[in-house]
Amino acid sequence: MVLQINPQSIASRSAPGLARMLEPIPQGRLSCRDLLEHHLARAASPDAAQAHLRLFTAPARAQADALDAQRGRGQALPPLAGLVLGVKDLFDVAGQPATGGSVVLDGSSSALSGWPAARTADAGAVARLRAAGAVLIGHHNCTEFAFSGVGQNPHHGTPTNPVTALLDATPRIAGGSTSGGAQALALGACMTALGSDTGGSIRIPAALCGLVGYKSTQSLVPRDGCIPLSDTLDTACAMTPDVDGAVRVHEVLAARRVDRTAARLAGSRLALPQDLMLDGLEAPVARALESALTRLSAAGARIESLRCPLLPDGAALQGAFSLAAVEAHAWHRHRLAHDAARYDPRVLTRLLRGAGVSADDYLDLCRARRAWIDALQSALNGFDAALSPTVPLLAPPSAPLLSDDDVFHRTNAALLRNPSLVNLFDGCAISLPCQAPGEMPVGLMLWAGAGRDDALLCLALDAEAALAGHGG
Repeated sequence: MVLQINPQSIASRSAPGLARMLEPIPQGRLSCRDLLEHHLARAASPDAAQAHLRLFTAPARAQADALDAQRGRGQALPPLAGLVLGVKDLFDVAGQPATGGSVVLDGSSSALSGWPAARTADAGAVARLRAAGAVLIGHHNCTEFAFSGVGQNPHHGTPTNPVTALLDATPRIAGGSTSGGAQALALGACMTALGSDTGGSIRIPAALCGLVGYKSTQSLVPRDGCIPLSDTLDTACAMTPDVDGAVRVHEVLAARRVDRTAARLAGSRLALPQDLMLDGLEAPVARALESALTRLSAAGARIESLRCPLLPDGAALQGAFSLAAVEAHAWHRHRLAHDAARYDPRVLTRLLRGAGVSADDYLDLCRARRAWIDALQSALNGFDAALSPTVPLLAPPSAPLLSDDDVFHRTNAALLRNPSLVNLFDGCAISLPCQAPGEMPVGLMLWAGAGRDDALLCLALDAEAALAGHGG
């Protein structure tokens, strides 16, 4: 029997974890090929049509068959053997260079001097997952060049939210920029979605779709072979069905073992910043947060309100222009000179915010950021982690975002507000579902400074257990 995540299991908070789904493989009760075929069938279904930009069916079958042959010879299998993996269309795959969810890298324009050439080998993160036994099913759809938290794509269509579709009749976004990965994972068309997180692009869709999204400390995972948005802020990371799965995938991505004894929720001291991150919460988000805090407290966590004016200060640092806009414009400037009309107009607007920024202003921003990181680290000294809603909204309806630029930009800013501060902080963070079964997905974000990944993941494992059965 194939255990599989699906929208109904997510909505009921009963989705199987990654380890449980993979358990039959080494035991010989399920073949990698059968597991793959089950997911390929879901990926080929009409409701998953906008999740993938391209499927790697033949190579995936060859990978699965090779793993089954390895097991048949009595050889030990790698740690993620059979895991069906989808990757965001930012990561190069051997024979299938990424196109960034765009049409401007489709080869129809002549090569431009200074334009980075796509690699023909696996990106570093993809190579590590494949070496660990992951079977690569395809490239996921995403916001063009990952430059928004909404997840819309006018070139290839916009993935919708399959979990909220069970709960009301209004089509809603899956969130971005890793929108195709969230839709595919929630539909059972993959078991893990590799993506990038520059300002929340893993955690936002995880929150809106009831999944787990883990953004590690940036420096731990290689980003070679991945189309950049911001070299300063980009992190290669993944969405998974559960926290244990996030730990297992992170261990492969970072080529390290997580110390699962690094921290416990019982006896921990957690900050609840009051400034900015709690502003403007929709009522269901506020209720889910309050219930989650009650459960974490009952599990032994000491949660303390913290006045932290540094958080709005951080948001102000990203005001007139942002690191992402400046660095993205620098990467795209040659193509923009020839192909600007082929970009998503909303992505183009954000890219052009980085044009004309002087080197002096950019370096001043980098220095201000460094000072801000040091100050926020001092403010959080003594806390094991901080808590906040991942985003202040439920998954917004899709239609107004398509038709109204003002609505789009306001919504995008709201979705990015909380998670982007962790990227600015150079921190690590995880989004956990915290809504009651049968309610719209809500994400709870645990976050901490750079290098505190092990403690944060341990706290998240305990927090997930404390939140289990929420509202029951």
